[in-house]
Amino acid sequence: MNKNSTSYIQGLHEDLANPVEAAEYLNAALEDGSQEIFLMALKDVADAKGISEIARNANLNRENLYRIFSSKGNPNLKSLTSILHSIGLKLSVAVESAARC
Repeated sequence: MNKNSTSYIQGLHEDLANPVEAAEYLNAALEDGSQEIFLMALKDVADAKGISEIARNANLNRENLYRIFSSKGNPNLKSLTSILHSIGLKLSVAVESAARC
């Protein structure tokens, strides 16, 4: 890894340590519509907070956490809410702008 990418990752982790920045980052990833993109973003946030701490606070082992964050990860709702809670975030639902009623 070169110095520029190390600086980028370090800067990203510093930004994502802020819960407001982390929430905006995850919401942007959700808007992409790809589960893989969201899980990569969630891993970035977890890395910023510390994987070991997130695993401990979410009552998951590190191996399960890495499996969830993998490209084939498919977390259940309980795991996802535990991970988000351990980061200081929560899951919510909003009305789509073009919602059909």
